Amino acid sequence: MTAAIELDLKQRLAQLSERDRLAMSAYLLRLKHQSERGRQDISKIMQEMDAGGKTGLSKLAADLGHG
Repeated sequence: MTAAIELDLKQRLAQLSERDRLAMSAYLLRLKHQSERGRQDISKIMQEMDAGGKTGLSKLAADLGHG
């Protein structure tokens, strides 16, 4: 994608309503997750979680200063 096209897209997205921006964000996230790279990234995260890389809710709350 050229810089001019990217700039045009960003300007158009900035003019959308919040609802439309959220819809576009969801669409782009879905495209990312459907790509080969996106599926590989999710698989890697799941493998790390299965290997003990999970964070419990109480630890997360404490880490964020909410507990």
